[in-house]
Amino acid sequence: MRNLALLLTGCCLLGSLGCSQKAEESAEAAPEPAPVQVARAEQQPVRRIIEADGVLYPLDQSSVMPKVSAPVAKFLVNRGDHVMAGQLVATLENRDLVAAVAESKALLDQAEANYRATASATVPESVVKAQADAQAAQQGLEAARKVLESRQKLLEQGALARRLVDESQAAYAQAKGQFDAAQEHLRALQSVGKEEEVKAAQAQVESARAHYQSAQAQVSYTEMRSPIGGVVADRPLYAGDIANPGSPLVTVMDISRVVARANVPQDLASSIRVGDAATVSEAGSTVQAPGKVTVVSPATDPASTTVQVWVQADNPGERLKPGAGVHVAVVAAVIPKAVVVPPSALLASDEGEQIVLTVSPDSVAHEQKIEIGAREADKVQILSGVKPGDQVVVAGGVGVNDKAKVRIVKPGEPGEESEKGEKEKGEKEDDGEKAKAK
Repeated sequence: MRNLALLLTGCCLLGSLGCSQKAEESAEAAPEPAPVQVARAEQQPVRRIIEADGVLYPLDQSSVMPKVSAPVAKFLVNRGDHVMAGQLVATLENRDLVAAVAESKALLDQAEANYRATASATVPESVVKAQADAQAAQQGLEAARKVLESRQKLLEQGALARRLVDESQAAYAQAKGQFDAAQEHLRALQSVGKEEEVKAAQAQVESARAHYQSAQAQVSYTEMRSPIGGVVADRPLYAGDIANPGSPLVTVMDISRVVARANVPQDLASSIRVGDAATVSEAGSTVQAPGKVTVVSPATDPASTTVQVWVQADNPGERLKPGAGVHVAVVAAVIPKAVVVPPSALLASDEGEQIVLTVSPDSVAHEQKIEIGAREADKVQILSGVKPGDQVVVAGGVGVNDKAKVRIVKPGEPGEESEKGEKEKGEKEDDGEKAKAK
């Protein structure tokens, strides 16, 4: 009987141990709800931002080029110096040109003196002389006429020879010719000759003045001045080098404002308008500058099928450097009431589609296919698949299956990994206690 009782007791103990082991195995087989963090889909304004990469250019750039070939006498600026519009930046050798200016000035003075003499003395003197000649010829004509008339009367009375009358007629004709010539000379001098002579002298003055101004211009060309204000970006020559026309002596850039030229796909460029707000950020840097769209090219580049867009931005401190690669973000539109979720809520399905996981009130995750609209750095517009107020998974959603149980945790709360660690630690402690009991 004692042996039978011991046998029955052993069987009961073995049965209870087997049942407890099966319960533990079933408990271990049941999956734990995955801890996830959620956020509610909200209705907020969202901006439609079109982004593209481009290259930075200065607002204005000018190359100071010489118009004459001469050695560089002196540079007054270096690379990196700031200059103002009209500031002298370099001088060229000009001693021969200065001498030419002095010669031209002397010729001008001579021509002006000749003009004053012609207008004030020569022409009036010629007129007075012509008038005197005309008066003398008239008097000679009157005297010849009287002599002819007197001799003709004496010839009629028979008191004078015919030969003397003929001589008087010839003298009268000669006096008449001299008088007519003097009168014509006086008339021509008073009507045309006087003005023409003065004009000729004046033309000589103008010619000498033009030559003088040309010589002065040649000298001014040796003084190289900046046409714009800005910073000296390049200075390829040194003092003593020959400056040639057409070769830049100094390059000046106005970088107080810069222009980013970006190529935007034509389907996106159609929504960009001149005046749209934009930002320009330098690649690999945190430097950003707000700006506006100033140019939207009316033509599409046939090679790249893109449209060039210019964004102008202020450049305080000259932090943005022309020639650098930049990233341009243009605010093409503002959608006032859009359903938005955090960007971390976006996942990819096995088929490569965009999805989000929504959590129902019974803590079950549901896979939702979505259509994305405008997006910003901290929010994405959902066109379909999510409604305002839906809870979407923003952390811990990777690996969670559709209709799987989840556990919502707040940021900082222990997740699944920490719970597993605690469980394993507890099991080890239990095993230790059991070993001590044995």
